[in-house]
Amino acid sequence: MPNTPQRPAIDLQEVRTRNLVAREIVAALSQAMPNLGKLWLRLNASLDDTPRLVAEWSTVRRRHADLLAAARATLTAARDGERDPLCYLRDELSAQGHLPPDSWGRR
Repeated sequence: MPNTPQRPAIDLQEVRTRNLVAREIVAALSQAMPNLGKLWLRLNASLDDTPRLVAEWSTVRRRHADLLAAARATLTAARDGERDPLCYLRDELSAQGHLPPDSWGRR
């Protein structure tokens, strides 16, 4: 049986939807109980973090997928006898800023 990678169990669209629902609840409760204004502001501020975390997580997942694709391309190129099979991995690592500059200062 091939080694099938596990996909993250986090559904980013579901996270966005839950965040929107929570914001709607806070808005309704803040109108119904305005004397708790500071509490509603704190809750709303906490909910502000979710869209940023979702965006960051999306970026991390995309970069991971790009590195995985580069690693697979490198292994395939090595198996096929290409002259410079590491170029795929080197290019992706460079694109993500993980390689030091070359002798001319270029990445």
